[in-house]
Amino acid sequence: MTPDNTPKKKPNKWLALINIPIQMGIIIFAFAWLGKWLDRKYVNPNDIYVKILTLSGIAIAFYNINRQLKEINKSDQ
Repeated sequence: MTPDNTPKKKPNKWLALINIPIQMGIIIFAFAWLGKWLDRKYVNPNDIYVKILTLSGIAIAFYNINRQLKEINKSDQ
């Protein structure tokens, strides 16, 4: 109970889980778009910027998922 005698509402776990794929898509898309923009600006025949930044976006997205799932599991206990 909170000080004003109303029960404290727990955050809905399913809302956080539904947002994860949306966040992943936005992060990966943004990094891939930035890589494509850099490849056009600094001409590179191997598209190295898009490859590196897309893989970086995937790594950051997975790190973000891992962090969020740990937080959700911690709040359940």
